[in-house]
Amino acid sequence: MNVSSANMTVVVRFPDSLSKAVTKNVIVVFLVISINYINASLVHTFSKHQIFYRNPRYILFIHLVVNDMIQVTLTIIMFIISYTIHRINVSVCSFLMLTALFATENTPLNLACMAVECYIAICMPLRHVQICTVRRTLILIGLIWITSMLSVLPDLFVTLATEPLDFFGSRVFCLRQTVFPNPVNTKRRNALYSVFLVVIWITIFFTYFKILFTAKAASKDAKKARNTVLLHGFQLLLCMSTYVGPPLLTIIKQWLPRDYTDHLFAYYITIQILPRSIIPFIYGVRDNTFRRYLKRYLCCKVTVRSSTIRNLH
Repeated sequence: MNVSSANMTVVVRFPDSLSKAVTKNVIVVFLVISINYINASLVHTFSKHQIFYRNPRYILFIHLVVNDMIQVTLTIIMFIISYTIHRINVSVCSFLMLTALFATENTPLNLACMAVECYIAICMPLRHVQICTVRRTLILIGLIWITSMLSVLPDLFVTLATEPLDFFGSRVFCLRQTVFPNPVNTKRRNALYSVFLVVIWITIFFTYFKILFTAKAASKDAKKARNTVLLHGFQLLLCMSTYVGPPLLTIIKQWLPRDYTDHLFAYYITIQILPRSIIPFIYGVRDNTFRRYLKRYLCCKVTVRSSTIRNLH
């Protein structure tokens, strides 16, 4: 079993029984297909209406949706590979791992940016239009990707500098520590993630309490924005828990070795899947504007299918 995340990828060399392995894979594939189907509906709704792609808030939201679709798709591919092929080419694994890591590290940065946008909209409403423009939002998304790449790509550069070229033609379990084995990478990641953790949580707490104080004597929108930032914080907590996962899993392996694969599976669902399932609830259901257009899209789709079935009969 292989569990990939921003900070770790774990392979379990104690094989599950065939029935348990099939059950776990079916559960994961079902969850990922469901999440990607819902997210694809959100992307379609966004792309069909100007009201969304001219609004910085929805642009950041849909970037998060697409980013999470990439992330869950790549992690499920690596999850299935760990049960079937087991070993793959280092170059292929590097590509999958790097892309998944870019997407994984984008998530907390994107959430922090969305919290700041909520703060500006509620606490500085007269300046919101001037500060949060579509152009600046697209630049911000570019900076998010650049930041993630700068934090991940050094793993590849260190490996290229320290490993022979034939290493990239060999076959290994697709783990971050096997394709980027130099211990310098681990030390650098730990230091960098500590900085990320502090900066992003300060941003979330600052925006939440600023909106909280504004909401006490302000409109219903301010209170809703406060709840939205709180949900961002919960999602961020799940995402950032990947940084404290390794020591926790080490303790579990020492105390409960027989159930280790089951705990890893629960860890994968909780850390990789659950945070991505919250996004449709935050914007697809709670946001009145998006909910109205999404409902219209889904109703039209059901109507078209019903008409097609009647015509076939």
